Amino acid sequence: MEGDTITSKEFYSPEHDAGIIDEQVLNNFILRVNKLTFKQTFLDNAFARISKLNTLVILGTFALLFGGAYLAYEFQDDFEQFNLDRMNSTIGLSFMIVAGALFFFKLSFFIYNVVLYFKYKPIESVSDEELPTVTVIVPAYNEGKLVYDTLMSVVASDFPEQKMQLLAIDDGSKDDTWYWMQEAKKKLGDRVEIFQQPKNAGKRHALYRGFNLGTGEIFVTIDSDSIVKPDTLRNLVSPFITNENCGAVAGNVQVLNNQKAMLPKMLNVSFVMSFEFIRSVESMLGTVLCTPGALAAYRSSAVFKCLPEWINQTFMGQPSDIGEDRAMTNMILKQGKTVLFQRNSYVLTNVPERYTGLYKMFIRWGRSNVRENLMMAKFVFTNFRKESKAGARLLYINQFLSIAMAYPFLLFMLFFIAVHPLLFIASTFAGILIAASFPVFFYAKRHGISESVWAYTYSILYTFGLFWIMPYAIATAGKRGWLTRELS
Repeated sequence: MEGDTITSKEFYSPEHDAGIIDEQVLNNFILRVNKLTFKQTFLDNAFARISKLNTLVILGTFALLFGGAYLAYEFQDDFEQFNLDRMNSTIGLSFMIVAGALFFFKLSFFIYNVVLYFKYKPIESVSDEELPTVTVIVPAYNEGKLVYDTLMSVVASDFPEQKMQLLAIDDGSKDDTWYWMQEAKKKLGDRVEIFQQPKNAGKRHALYRGFNLGTGEIFVTIDSDSIVKPDTLRNLVSPFITNENCGAVAGNVQVLNNQKAMLPKMLNVSFVMSFEFIRSVESMLGTVLCTPGALAAYRSSAVFKCLPEWINQTFMGQPSDIGEDRAMTNMILKQGKTVLFQRNSYVLTNVPERYTGLYKMFIRWGRSNVRENLMMAKFVFTNFRKESKAGARLLYINQFLSIAMAYPFLLFMLFFIAVHPLLFIASTFAGILIAASFPVFFYAKRHGISESVWAYTYSILYTFGLFWIMPYAIATAGKRGWLTRELS
């Protein structure tokens, strides 16, 4: 542990060549040993408690799922009667027809996704000579020492030094972020340029400054709480060389702090599904819908074409201060460019460890999703690019339906709970057992079985603890605010 190392010089008095122990030094030494022992014991106990809690949660998850499946089997007659009652009413029948059609579409779309996934292959890195010049932009706000670690990981990349420009921009932080940027500057010298915004103006404005200062053919944006692997940058930018129409590339985001708490473990499984499956499919259609803030690359010429519109973007008359990554992706797609995903370009990023931070993050993403779906509707059904547009339109329809059905399904859920609470519980847990099995198997195949079962727990949390996010995001889509940027 840093700062707690004990050396022989602390044990023996320097005045006694014979090595006679000084009483005061000995007492200090004993205090230090006790302190270290206490720290180690505390950590061991903490990890033991976490492990026990995780085990209990997983066991509780399976108890709920299999209990729900058993109840669903026992209540078969009740389910049939419930459905008959719905079919005998106009509203109920209409809802069942819509729900059935939606289920058929989602199932067909899922099968289509599986086929596309197996066809997907990431583009291999091009040679050093072929690699383009890049400007890596790291905007930071209240990140503390994490920004130092981010910058160190970027400089450690297997990327030609003469082809990389690294810019770090402190967006008026209230903590010691600027200090750690200066420490990185001392360590890295000319390898990094650091800038400090006069006041906090938001991530979009920090990126805007970086775009205008950048000289690279490709802009790479990395969140300041993220760590990139050595081959990440070269893999990320290689599609721009192999595909002249490529306007942006999304990186593969995984969770950095997934050993610290339960929520990051769940989110890690969710991220793998979201990136390695869903974005692989979107990449096959040339239409990755969102290049993540944690790691994304943009062709500089495409950025400058939409930069004025992007920095001045508004929603309901208010400046947009969220969803800068989704907005940039939309504007580049609108130019007729393809947006791809590189599964072999990894970044590890911190995620919320508490429910409060989690729902705030999801609200921000939900509001951005609503806003940018409205924007995408303006061009996705036009002749916006030469290549096939069917895939882009199908992806849009799928996402639009998820938003459009948020309120009908919320109302149905509340009705179902009020009329038949036991049937709701039984069907919901049985449904989760079936639906969440695919993410479990997918994660197990890609990264091992030990953590994969968290997909079941996450599905329960989302169904019962986060179901309100999308309806709330729709109702408050015009609200501003990052929600999770301030100090704890």
